[in-house]
Amino acid sequence: MFGFLVKKAFFDMWDNMFRIILMNLGYIAVLAIFILLAPVFVSVPVLFFAVIALGIAVFAAYTGAVSRFCAEIADYKQPGVQDFLTFLKESWPSSLLLALLVTAYLLIVRVAFQFYGGMKSLVGPLAVALLFWVTVAGVLASQFYFPIQSRLDHKFRKIFRKSFLIFFDNPAFSIGLILCALIILVGSAFTALLLPGISSILLWWNIAFKLRLYKYDWLEQNPDTNRRRIPWDALLVDDRERVGKRTLKGMIFPWKE
Repeated sequence: MFGFLVKKAFFDMWDNMFRIILMNLGYIAVLAIFILLAPVFVSVPVLFFAVIALGIAVFAAYTGAVSRFCAEIADYKQPGVQDFLTFLKESWPSSLLLALLVTAYLLIVRVAFQFYGGMKSLVGPLAVALLFWVTVAGVLASQFYFPIQSRLDHKFRKIFRKSFLIFFDNPAFSIGLILCALIILVGSAFTALLLPGISSILLWWNIAFKLRLYKYDWLEQNPDTNRRRIPWDALLVDDRERVGKRTLKGMIFPWKE
């Protein structure tokens, strides 16, 4: 299943490269503005934190719309630029609530690490370790937040709860997703985030979630089956046919296929 996920994500990105680049230009603009603004207010902690909080909010709202855009691509559709505002209107409330949660958590972690890090008793290291693993779990679960928002629900509490449920039910899969997302991010540094870029990470997560839902649909229809033996070959038949027998060689040298 994971191998097909990589193949589909790559060719979906390739077939929609213009759309991916446009969305990445938006990310570059958002990041550039706040990277330039933040140093101006660094000497005033309150204003600096306000700029960071605003940056997280804008980034999250934009990501909500991009994720919905990517969900359409994952479904073999061709969304247009005119659809972006519609997607933004649908997703911005739960996106901003996530931004608020992230901002509050960053503030709590910053204070907590300073407070507990200076303790010489056993409580300090234990609290720091707990915060670390909570952060790791949060990052891994957050991969599913925007795909769930784009495909299943717009209510913050339900999205948040389902994100952690899916993560705890698929820990190895979640780790594989974050590692590939990091590879995409590192590779994007060579093109200044233009390609594959952050949008390709959203596309990667949306395709992964789309395919993972097949597991739950199948389990719902077969409640007494072994959860460890999912018939992925059967579940992915339609998607394999849609993607086709494409190769890198055929993409670069189509006349040789």
